Amino acid sequence: MKSLTRTRAIGGSLVVTIPAEIVKGEILRENEVVEIEVSKPRKDFFGALKGIGKFTEEDRMEDRF
Repeated sequence: MKSLTRTRAIGGSLVVTIPAEIVKGEILRENEVVEIEVSKPRKDFFGALKGIGKFTEEDRMEDRF
């Protein structure tokens, strides 16, 4: 099961919270030893410029060189 969560600083350590759906799905209990794999998600900028429209002749930069 995968999920995204944020790190929090407590003392000199970073802490993450396991979401409730993973706790229930994996039947986790307090003080159990679990294995984690850490990786940063890739940022997806797909759709970031939605609605910007097509370029026009006025947008050309031929005269700006």
